Amino acid sequence: MKFAHFCALTAAFCLSAAATAELVVKDATGQEIRLPGPARRIVTLAPHLAESLYAAGGGERLVGTVDYSDYPPPAKKLPRVGGYSRIDLEAVVALRPDLIVAWESGNASAQLGKLKALGLPVFILQPNRMEDVAGQLEILGRLAGSEASARLAADRFRQRLAALQANNASKPRVRVFYQIWKTPLMTVGGPQIISDAIRLCGGENVFGQLSQMAPTVSIEAVLDADPETIIATGMGDARPEWLHDWDKWTRLSAVKHHNLFHINPDIMQRHTPRILDGTEQLCSHLDQARRHLNRR
Repeated sequence: MKFAHFCALTAAFCLSAAATAELVVKDATGQEIRLPGPARRIVTLAPHLAESLYAAGGGERLVGTVDYSDYPPPAKKLPRVGGYSRIDLEAVVALRPDLIVAWESGNASAQLGKLKALGLPVFILQPNRMEDVAGQLEILGRLAGSEASARLAADRFRQRLAALQANNASKPRVRVFYQIWKTPLMTVGGPQIISDAIRLCGGENVFGQLSQMAPTVSIEAVLDADPETIIATGMGDARPEWLHDWDKWTRLSAVKHHNLFHINPDIMQRHTPRILDGTEQLCSHLDQARRHLNRR
């Protein structure tokens, strides 16, 4: 029996099947995205989004991404559509995507607006808490048609996160300054996911009261806050030279107690399952800081 004839006989069933095939998902902004089915040609507009899509089992649907998308290794071979803060709109359109996944706090809203104006579906994500990473995996899996793989990855993330939370739940607080850049001097504010990681490890972000994701602060403000630990990132796995610039400020508690540490930004500043690797290092650094402070 031909499908068309079958549908004529069982119209209610066919309408139900068509409705089930459609994907309707709300993004971080509350906007509802409708797709006729799982996306087949996805462009991601941030390195962590490409990495997360692979982690969710949907990497084969990825046809383009931005500069610095270097993990996992297959991401290095994808066509580039500019940098996350400056998207090449023509390059995006040329890839004929049926879904664009964007980063709310990293991509320029004006550029996302232009993509939407071209009729391209733009789905925006913004994980601000550690547990949001698991939810991000599940959403990406749904959008890419890899729900089973995504669910497994999300479950593994939640289990590992719960173990980290349990291991650090009752440790003495340590005041932390997290430095993401030197010039300008930048840190993380309260809404940033790294602030959540600091709390998980028993730390207190000395600039956690700031509402910006990545606020610029002054040296004087850091001196006034007097952090007991300074965690710096930089451009890669090497310890940044400017971390030692703090040594001259001998009245800082972090300097007095030799609590100057480094973490590779790729495992701490990307909203992916690897943030747990960075958080483990962060917790280890704070344990070391507690020993230096005689605060067990």
